[in-house]
Amino acid sequence: MLIEHIQAPADVKRLSLPELNGLAGEIRQLLLEKLSEHGGHCGPNLGMVEATIALHYVFNSPTDKLVFDVSHQSYVHKMLTGRAAAFLHAERYDEVSGYTEPAESPHDHFVIGHTSTSVSLASGLAKGRDLRGEQGNVVAVIGDGSLSGGEAFEGLDWAAEMGTNFIVVVNDNEMSIAENHGGLYRNLAALRASKGEAKDNFFRALGLDYLYVEEGNDIAALIDAFQRVKDTDHPVVVHLHTLKGKGYAPAERDKERWHWTMPFDTVTGELKHPSTGEDYNSLTAEHLLQRMKEDPAVCAITAGTPGIWGWTPARRAEAGRQYVDVGIAEEHAVALASGIARAGGKPVFGVCSSFVQRAYDQLSQDLCINDNPATVLVLWGSLLSMTDVTHLCHFDIPLMSGIPNLVYLAPTNREEYLAMLDWSLAYQAHPVAIRVPVGPVVAASRPVSTDFSRLGEFEVVQHGSEVAILALGNFFALGERVCTLLAAQGIEATLVNPRFITHLDEPLLRALPENHRVVVTLEDGALEGGFGEKVARTLGPAAVRTLAYGARKEFADRYAPADFLAANRLVDSLIVEDVLHALAL
Repeated sequence: MLIEHIQAPADVKRLSLPELNGLAGEIRQLLLEKLSEHGGHCGPNLGMVEATIALHYVFNSPTDKLVFDVSHQSYVHKMLTGRAAAFLHAERYDEVSGYTEPAESPHDHFVIGHTSTSVSLASGLAKGRDLRGEQGNVVAVIGDGSLSGGEAFEGLDWAAEMGTNFIVVVNDNEMSIAENHGGLYRNLAALRASKGEAKDNFFRALGLDYLYVEEGNDIAALIDAFQRVKDTDHPVVVHLHTLKGKGYAPAERDKERWHWTMPFDTVTGELKHPSTGEDYNSLTAEHLLQRMKEDPAVCAITAGTPGIWGWTPARRAEAGRQYVDVGIAEEHAVALASGIARAGGKPVFGVCSSFVQRAYDQLSQDLCINDNPATVLVLWGSLLSMTDVTHLCHFDIPLMSGIPNLVYLAPTNREEYLAMLDWSLAYQAHPVAIRVPVGPVVAASRPVSTDFSRLGEFEVVQHGSEVAILALGNFFALGERVCTLLAAQGIEATLVNPRFITHLDEPLLRALPENHRVVVTLEDGALEGGFGEKVARTLGPAAVRTLAYGARKEFADRYAPADFLAANRLVDSLIVEDVLHALAL
């Protein structure tokens, strides 16, 4: 195989055009083999095979610097820069990250996993190059979906003034994760239809030079285009029209489904291990659809990620204008929700925990200062939902819980979650965020409240003494297991469902030292700045020992969940060991 002899981009440059096309076929086959066994980003990588080969044929990485937005399409780049073994051999599949990673190779310049960042990051490389009087091309690769993010516009807007070598490759496959949304995409469509000749041109309007390539999956055409802009003395956009999922019929037909995939059968396209039973994502969308039918003021807002909370194409169509996709623009989504709430609507913005940090300013300034009653659903918030360093869902609790006016809730089961969601739609005093449960849907084993207006009122599920377990949200089940193990030691612990992340039940906490010597807090997130620290601070003057459990502050990457939990002592037996030790002091 040709790919077995590619150790660096210099090896690509030695190939003839027929050999380059043969290499593209090999790469596409290897991608399918690995993805079918390992899972990962499928459509974006299949669509960028030829463009990545052409980039490395023309440019001289790492002297010429390539920056891939989101890194969803960086697998081919890795294969051409000395990391092909991680795609050739199953036992080595986990040797490389699914995202660009400087620790792996000098050909990667940033750890990138969030969208709309490449233009700004790459423009910084170009400015640094110029400040140091160095040479070389700087190329930012960005997908059309990523252009909807505000940072992409800010980067392009500033790049127009650079007056130096800077190349932006726009990979236009007519898709974001789902379909694109926004006025920008009308102009991209016009540019595609006119082969780049449309009078109105978004990029030229910003002051950028522009080159269009209709055959974005044709290596010869791509090489010609990149050679024309190589060593340019001014910023230029190369607009490629590509096909997402190219070369694999199921991925070409259903681009949204194949953006990212779990392991699958390459012949049928069916998942090897399909999920069964009810999940919180579909549960959320179905519940909101029912509320939309009952109340036309209810609307769902997504920032380009409808699938993470169950908004399939069919459900989106059913919701009609009560479903809004703003593109990959979390900042706008939060401000939009605030405005809808102020106008009397009932907006629900669903956002992945890893992405909510992109809208911290809007949460604080646009939503909470104005105290508008919008609902924010924080999805996948857990130490176990995603383990790639760029997508960790650890940090939403410390990030959000310090914002005044926000009511942040942590349900422990299906019924409690839906009760909180319904309550938030009717609640008018403050904005409400809900940390949607993660994992299999758990049915309530006890009556649940439907009114959470008494902010900070905890639920005491089991009364005991000596030890009190405050088990927040996803970790309520862990608290139950700890209580069971303590009972085997003759200790009947108090078990508390805090329900509130942002508010404390101070009367309850002040009463605990009367008949408890140890208080344990359990939270499924980063410990520093989180729920447990607030409890410990409140109990500080009291004659009680507080043990706060969560994850230590770090950017962990691709960890084994069981090992990670054990390293943070988030295991029932280890917690009991610590409790018994504390009681013995």
